[in-house]
Amino acid sequence: MQTLVERLNQVRGDIDAAERKYARVPGSVQLLAASKAQPVSAMRTLAGLGVRAFGENYVKEGLEKQHALRGNDLEWHFIGHVQSNKTRDIASRFAWVHSVDRIKIAHRLAAQRPPELPPLNVCIEVNIDRQSGKSGVDIDDLGALAVAMAALKGLRLRGLMAIPMPRAELTEQRQAFAQLRRARDRLNRAGLQLDTLSMGMSADLEAAIAEGATIVRIGTALFGPRQ
Repeated sequence: MQTLVERLNQVRGDIDAAERKYARVPGSVQLLAASKAQPVSAMRTLAGLGVRAFGENYVKEGLEKQHALRGNDLEWHFIGHVQSNKTRDIASRFAWVHSVDRIKIAHRLAAQRPPELPPLNVCIEVNIDRQSGKSGVDIDDLGALAVAMAALKGLRLRGLMAIPMPRAELTEQRQAFAQLRRARDRLNRAGLQLDTLSMGMSADLEAAIAEGATIVRIGTALFGPRQ
């Protein structure tokens, strides 16, 4: 069984290899440790090994971990579904939110971002496969939401996020991520300035990097199977 250090080295190696294979700028893909339900001890070890960005799905768990790991100069990302009654804590305690898919949520985050903090970095979650019951805005409605969000003070619209349906083949994985990349490019041609594609997890990291991911959210490959 691999140790945490070995898994981190493997993930970093996989990111570096994909950057080289697909002619990406070295270091242009950020590793986000998806740490839902993972122990603070493992996160502390990763922080000691240079991992700075952690993604949490649940507000209460995320705040508890922030307290436990205070003093480690970490960047906290919220990557779960955003509930209306949780926006105040998210707006005040996280640096990034990857999963905004409604203008109501965007307005609440913008209004509740403390003025002494820099604007909250946000991504719009896109339901790229139009899966019923899944979070994310339909790609046909993305443009209007992006324009509205980009105008909100307190937020900085950085880009798009998606969690495509699982696909076994690299070619099929790339096709799904390419849809998100093309959507980002269309928005930029329309005048927005989006620099982030949050896409790719343990099982489809290579395909995501091939299609332009700037942040990959890695859980299992980094921490091992969740207990």
